[in-house]
Amino acid sequence: MASSLTKDSASTPGSEKTFFGHPRGLATLFMTEMWERFSYYGMRALLPLYLVAPGGLNLDAGTAIAIYSVYMSTVYLLALPGGWFGDRVWGPRKTTAIAACVIVLGHLILALPSDATFYLGLLFVAIGSGLLKANISTMVGHLYNGPADPRRDGGFTLFYIGINIGAFVAPLTIGTVGQKVNWHLGFALAALGMAFGLIQFLVGSRHLAEKSSFVPKPLDAAERASTLKKSMLWLLVAVVFYAIVVGTGTYTLTWATVPLLLIGLAVPIIVLARIKRDKELTATEQSKVSGYIWFFVAAAVFWMIYDQGASTVALFAEKHADTSVFGWEFPVSWFQSVNPVLVMALAPVAAWLWLYLNRKNKEPNTVVKFGAGLALTGISFFVFLLPLTMAGDGKVSPWWLVLIYFCQTVGELCISPVGLSVTTKMAPAKYGSQMMGVWFLAVTAGDAVAGLLSTYGVDLNKTGVVAVEAALAVLAGFAVFMYRKNVKQLMGDVH
Repeated sequence: MASSLTKDSASTPGSEKTFFGHPRGLATLFMTEMWERFSYYGMRALLPLYLVAPGGLNLDAGTAIAIYSVYMSTVYLLALPGGWFGDRVWGPRKTTAIAACVIVLGHLILALPSDATFYLGLLFVAIGSGLLKANISTMVGHLYNGPADPRRDGGFTLFYIGINIGAFVAPLTIGTVGQKVNWHLGFALAALGMAFGLIQFLVGSRHLAEKSSFVPKPLDAAERASTLKKSMLWLLVAVVFYAIVVGTGTYTLTWATVPLLLIGLAVPIIVLARIKRDKELTATEQSKVSGYIWFFVAAAVFWMIYDQGASTVALFAEKHADTSVFGWEFPVSWFQSVNPVLVMALAPVAAWLWLYLNRKNKEPNTVVKFGAGLALTGISFFVFLLPLTMAGDGKVSPWWLVLIYFCQTVGELCISPVGLSVTTKMAPAKYGSQMMGVWFLAVTAGDAVAGLLSTYGVDLNKTGVVAVEAALAVLAGFAVFMYRKNVKQLMGDVH
């Protein structure tokens, strides 16, 4: 696969092959990430629909949204320990290979025609995705000669394209097979995709940087023993607790979802508070952390609404969206391909626009971009109110869904890449490698809030709730904009 996407370097005849002018190892990581995202976004598109389907688990919408939120929250929560395993235990390359194996195993368990093993498979996929996410991006960075390498930004752009190709194709294939043929066959197709990615990674790993195989800061014997002891202690506590709950006959699904959602909400708060209280940080770093908290909270509100595009909005579409074009019926899971195709179409436009405005000395700063992103995601839910009120017992045009995803995608382009950039710029030197994991915790926090609301009876598909969420996002965006000078002051020299 990699060879078909590589070409000779333009420098000298017989020189080493490159991937569109980039190190050949980027082809390996591009294809691995593409197939991993194929399995992940296929799961994202299929999961809520399977949970409510009569031929699936036949759960109510509230429970389905809660389970989906737990899954999404856990994936991004585990990106933090995933990075730790890469840094301290196995190294990025080995961690990625193991993670891919875990994902394949998880999807194969989901492919079994048994409800009893479903949640075990879901757990495996979440663990594998969390382990892989933090490490594969690190290995992309290893291919270049430091941050000053002029090819570095272009390499990450190509890598980002791979993500969106996988995300675009997944609902069209996995969604179609799952909805139209057999749910478990759809999960099996996700396993096959990740297996392709694993094979690609193992075959092409010789093209990766050597440092990807090394453990940057391995645990010493004492640390390893202490970590193992603490892990086993917490595992024992969990086993004993759930044994008591099951033994007394009081166990329900809520006993599993609520603790995970509370952890997803508590961990980001604890991590940010620990960094903020660190007395080793300079006054400038402390100020930047205070400013960063604004961005983190804004991002959490954004992801809380944005990720409902595959749950709340998708479940509405399943019942009330007209999914026929010229008499031809398409699966409702196909709506999940709208966002990645819009990202691929609009990302170059956004990048050009920021550069154009920068040359005119009119580029909005990071605070303004975040405010705009929040406002746009709020507007997407104000748009959602229209088909919600129009539907009744009938069907609404699919273009309402496309408009919702369009607003969210433009908001994503204002927040997601900008957030990644500002995270690297505002990170204290001591937490330079950890802050990217902290950024992903914003997704965890947002999904955890949505999951808790759904768990405790809030119908996220009611017009009143959607209106409150929309207003919250718009008001949060307005607040960020109004306090932009204060936040900019906290940011110091970061634009």
